[in-house]
Amino acid sequence: MLKLHELTKWYAKKNTPAVDHISLHVKPGEIFGFIGPNGAGKTTTIKMITGILTPNEGSVTICDKDIVREPVEAKRMFGYVPDNPDIYDRLTGMEYLEFLGDVYGVSGTDRQNRILYYGQMFGIQDVLGNQIRSYSHGMRQKLVLMGALLHKPKLWIMDEPMVGLDPMAAHLLKEEMRAHCAAGNTVFFSTHVLEVAEKLCDRVGIIADGRLVAVGTLEELRRQAGSDSSLEEIFLKTVEQV
Repeated sequence: MLKLHELTKWYAKKNTPAVDHISLHVKPGEIFGFIGPNGAGKTTTIKMITGILTPNEGSVTICDKDIVREPVEAKRMFGYVPDNPDIYDRLTGMEYLEFLGDVYGVSGTDRQNRILYYGQMFGIQDVLGNQIRSYSHGMRQKLVLMGALLHKPKLWIMDEPMVGLDPMAAHLLKEEMRAHCAAGNTVFFSTHVLEVAEKLCDRVGIIADGRLVAVGTLEELRRQAGSDSSLEEIFLKTVEQV
């Protein structure tokens, strides 16, 4: 579903790469958690996966489509939730969703049904006629989630998707993530909430100083750590050793 091969990104005036030769294969049916300290390279990696940034080296393949060589085809395969829900303030929520429906070629009936479903699920159906500039941060986050899921992509790519969500919305999103992967699809998301990653993810990758320093199920990470530790304890120990 998602393959990274030797993915690398350098920024000007830095002596070390922001992302350093990361290779990873995320499989169908898998919820994959991407965790690391601030500045470790999580968002840079996600921006390369989604085609926002171009890697200096390496490649990203989504459903066998290369994000650099076949950007339109690759981007049709995923829905993306960025780390900051900055969207078109002067559009209404409905206009924003209709725009994304047009971009992804979602039919009128499917579009209406999905907007109704997610709008009711996230509790913002009644404000979709309002301009986005009137929305709270949490409401914007819910709208961005709706837009990312509107075309029913095989791969969900989410950068800190729980930030700004109330407990009920976060719970419902986690249930949607489980159902999405149970149908043979994939979720790749970053989070600082390690308890969520521990309970929700099939596998976890730990990034530190731009390098992928550990990957595996919780049991595999415990074996590597040589103890029956929590993900938080494994994460802290792993990052300290880098």
